[in-house]
Amino acid sequence: MSTGGGTATGSGTAAGTAASTAEEPWPVRVVSQKIGAWVARLGWVWVDGQVAQISRRPGASTVFLTLRDPSADLSLTVTTNRDVLDTGAPELREGARVVLHAKPEFYAARGTLSLRADEIRQVGLGELLARLEKLKKLLAAEGLFDRSRKRRPPFLPQRIGLITGRASAAERDVLTNARRRWPAVEFRTVNVAVQGSGAVPQIVDALKVLDGDPSIDVIILARGGGGIEDLLPFSDEALCRAVFACRTPVVSAIGHETDAPLVDYVADVRASTPTDAAKRVVPDLADEVRLIGQAQHRLRRAVHNLVDRESHRIEALRSRPALARPQAMVEQRAVDLAALRQRAARCLDHRIAAADDDLRHTLARLRALSPAATLDRGYAIVQRADGHVVRAATDVAPGDPLRVRVADGELSATVNP
Repeated sequence: MSTGGGTATGSGTAAGTAASTAEEPWPVRVVSQKIGAWVARLGWVWVDGQVAQISRRPGASTVFLTLRDPSADLSLTVTTNRDVLDTGAPELREGARVVLHAKPEFYAARGTLSLRADEIRQVGLGELLARLEKLKKLLAAEGLFDRSRKRRPPFLPQRIGLITGRASAAERDVLTNARRRWPAVEFRTVNVAVQGSGAVPQIVDALKVLDGDPSIDVIILARGGGGIEDLLPFSDEALCRAVFACRTPVVSAIGHETDAPLVDYVADVRASTPTDAAKRVVPDLADEVRLIGQAQHRLRRAVHNLVDRESHRIEALRSRPALARPQAMVEQRAVDLAALRQRAARCLDHRIAAADDDLRHTLARLRALSPAATLDRGYAIVQRADGHVVRAATDVAPGDPLRVRVADGELSATVNP
């Protein structure tokens, strides 16, 4: 085949001098030669894949393998010598992971592409675990395991998407336990392959279908227990990224509690088993009814306690003197008012009596100083006709008329010479 590849290159170069046009198209052989030349330029490469089929023909020295990508629906045919296979992977079985050294070849006669391998290594368990650990660190560094981005499933989902194997124990456990806990719950089940070369593409497609359904509130990814090789699809990088990209919360229920595929770290909720997934997603109707009854009892008791407390408070208020005998406040104010009136009357009487005494004293002093008092003692006031008081004998002349005022009246008099 390498000789054919070299011939294709030379012919392609010769034919390549003239461009391909509608008037001068290239023949099929030229196109095949050019494709072979381009394929041959890739050279020898190391390829990682999963063996989907092995074909050993009795008596033939060539073994045919179908190598499949675990994360995509793609496969390539591999041809190798029986001695190469017996040396590198004598116990090779379908479904095993291999790493092979091969060169791509284009068979012009059939128009097919295949790989010719000169070395095949079956991937052992230790190497698989090392790869998974490396992938785990990569995904964790990218934030796919970050707890802050994980979403809480709804308390009571109206419809649940279930991805699981057809007629599997995991499907039966999820459906039976969920409907036992909440009979009205609805499911949309998508059955897929849960192991083997076609598992990852089918699961990724199912995730896209359920995530695009607006009636789905939560998605459960369920599978029963198995060996590490059986659970490898659930540690696939493509599946982990598909779960991370889902807008709908995803619950991972893969294997048993001790199993921990990488999809468990990416999912929003990890359930130890499919039964545990049903318990985490769907509430128990009996428990909810019991909790509602307890809440009603607590509410009723709280209301009764509140009513009793307020009743006691009202009774305490009613028993206070101000409310038990409200007229006491009026009576007390009446007593205070009477006392104030008495004080006011006493003060007024005292002030009047004091003012009366002052008035009498002033009147007595006034009377003592008054001329009338002097007249009462026998004195008289002599005035001339013009009203001037006669204070000396020289103030009058003989014949002047005089008025003499005594205590009880006035007398007329004339000055005699």
